Amino acid sequence: VVIVGGDTGQQDGVVIEGVKIRSGGQFHSGNPAAMLASIPKVFSVIREERPDWVFLLGWTAWMAIVVAMRGALGYRAGFICGLDSELTGDFRRENPVRGGLFEWGVARCDLRYAMTEHQRALFAKRGWSCGMYRNLILPRAFEPAGAKTVDFLWVSRCQPVKRPHLFLDLVEALPGSSFEMVCPREDVNLWESVAKRAATLSNLRFIEKVPYHEIQSRYDAARVFVNTSEWEGWPNSFIQAGLGRTALLSLAVNPDGIFERFGLGLYAAGDFEKLKADARSMVADGSTLEGMQVGCSRFVAEMHDNAKETEAFLEGLDGGSGQSKRRLE
Repeated sequence: VVIVGGDTGQQDGVVIEGVKIRSGGQFHSGNPAAMLASIPKVFSVIREERPDWVFLLGWTAWMAIVVAMRGALGYRAGFICGLDSELTGDFRRENPVRGGLFEWGVARCDLRYAMTEHQRALFAKRGWSCGMYRNLILPRAFEPAGAKTVDFLWVSRCQPVKRPHLFLDLVEALPGSSFEMVCPREDVNLWESVAKRAATLSNLRFIEKVPYHEIQSRYDAARVFVNTSEWEGWPNSFIQAGLGRTALLSLAVNPDGIFERFGLGLYAAGDFEKLKADARSMVADGSTLEGMQVGCSRFVAEMHDNAKETEAFLEGLDGGSGQSKRRLE
């Protein structure tokens, strides 16, 4: 497996536990000129690596480019759905040109994957076939350090769909609770407004970046993980919360009814006033909160079996034979 990532100054071609990491230039910076300039670099990597499959995760105009070039370079193209809005048309309506290219590519690619039953239904509504698998779990590199010291944690890239200011509204509403926010900048203007506001809140620790190998410790130390997103697919953050035995509090995201199925936290069904009330109740009742934390741990144990999910992914390759040996993501 080869992963092509954006150029952040990292060494090209490093192999980590059997996975090669290649630099694709500034292909996903959000700058159209940088994206176009990186096309030769990305496809030179594909020529060198000669993959059987090239997969893209989530919305991107690169979907059309990857599909258009597959014949010339001899690979097949696959798409893995990240957000529900990629299938509802919301991305295309908000970004007509890039969204149109993206949907053109998804419609013509060789294989599609959903991560939830809801996404599978959305694919079917568009007339697009799909397989289904869920994200694998990275083995823990260390055991939890001990006591939970933060009441509420929020972790996400700074994008409008993540609605970071709603988390800051929650911070303001619960001055007696402790909060932590890990928010790497992506939308620069939004991030600057969030960082400026966060600096005024004494009960919030605001962090721009945490290395990936350290982020699990943030979940381990939190009692509750908060999701304020408008859209999600199957959030990795929910998995990491479960690995950290951390309860969930979600404003609008409840993939495949996991809140009802596992009792892993509270779901506000889009009602921010309910979210605030739920937050207060969670930290006020330790025994109930502990039960939710146990439920979140059980959710990960029961729904994320690496062997089963790997088999589900491989079933789609080569018409279900699973014989393809190299993939580029």
